Amino acid sequence: MSTFDPAIPTTASPEVEFISLSHLNPSTELNPVPSRGIDLAYFRKYVRSLEEGGYDYTLLPYGSGTADSFVTASAVGQLTERIKPIVALRPNTTPPTVAAQKLATLDQLTEGRAVVHLISGGSDAEQARQGDYLPKNRRYARTSEYIDILRESWTSPQAFSRDGEFYKFDEFGPGFAPYNGSIPISIGGQSDEAFAVGGAKADIFSFWGEPLSDLRSEIDRVNGIALEAGRPKPRIWVTFRPIIAQTDELAWKKAHSYVAKIADTFSKSAYAQQRHRQASPQNVGSQRALAQAAQSELYDRALWTRTAAVTNAAGASTALVGSPETVAAAILDYVDQGASLVSIRGYDTLADAVDYGRYILPLVRQEIAHRTATGQRGTLQADHLGNHAPEYGRFATAGQQ
Repeated sequence: MSTFDPAIPTTASPEVEFISLSHLNPSTELNPVPSRGIDLAYFRKYVRSLEEGGYDYTLLPYGSGTADSFVTASAVGQLTERIKPIVALRPNTTPPTVAAQKLATLDQLTEGRAVVHLISGGSDAEQARQGDYLPKNRRYARTSEYIDILRESWTSPQAFSRDGEFYKFDEFGPGFAPYNGSIPISIGGQSDEAFAVGGAKADIFSFWGEPLSDLRSEIDRVNGIALEAGRPKPRIWVTFRPIIAQTDELAWKKAHSYVAKIADTFSKSAYAQQRHRQASPQNVGSQRALAQAAQSELYDRALWTRTAAVTNAAGASTALVGSPETVAAAILDYVDQGASLVSIRGYDTLADAVDYGRYILPLVRQEIAHRTATGQRGTLQADHLGNHAPEYGRFATAGQQ
């Protein structure tokens, strides 16, 4: 558990903003529904729940077999007034000058809300599905050049040419301008190459949920690289899959029920079977998650790793388990380590998005407001409070929002 002393003054807490991931249909890891399409009514309801729940961003994911993230991000922009759509973009799928144009268009349509998350690619097999055979270590070098072109496309007052390692063009521009002059660029990853590029060039650096001490060292590393590059420290984005209930005891019962269903779903999917045939995932983030899961199922206040273990760490999969107070306190532990962007998405996707907005976001924001007003921590992080939680209304379940 994190140490707590309400008398210790804290530095002014950074603004903490919340991210979700937009789901296009009701299929979940708990209850998979075979579909390759978009359930428009569900998508509208999901996005509306994010706006009503007080989220700040939503990530539009990308895969070789998924909907296009640019198009879905544009839809989010038109279905909401405040949510900032984050376009997940693989550099191999869109030339950087075209991506700059698309992102600037989205940014203009949403009056400055666009964000881009660049995915260099963690799986050779997945990259090959769309004709990308560049080795993993060179994919980050390509991303580095890609970032330079994006920014120059947005800011150059005149045409420019490039004859680089990965991109060559003549007299492009001036490019179409973003609403506010530029667009935040996010990078994630745990490889040396990811740190080198993200620390030196990204506005946001993304991590999966890890034990606090491990994450602290990783944040220090990326900040050090940014300092050496003469850039501001990137904002730190950390992702969790919370499992909550009225009390800690009920949340743990729910978590063990969930993990059995998740393991069953994952074992039956073709993608999962392919991953399990691998001796180890290629991406360092998954390797770290599995190593941490092998060492312990529970870290710090509420970080549970079994959900990562049963999915072979396929994507962000570590959970925070407990009552809303316990999970909010755990999130604040990560804020104390330097995170200012917190992604929380559940396993019962729409119901969880509603519950997080009702019960978790307000607690975190109340604590941040208290710190800002008093210069001291509040009492939320003092103990595991879940077993003494106030009476809540019925938590949302699928179909009950």
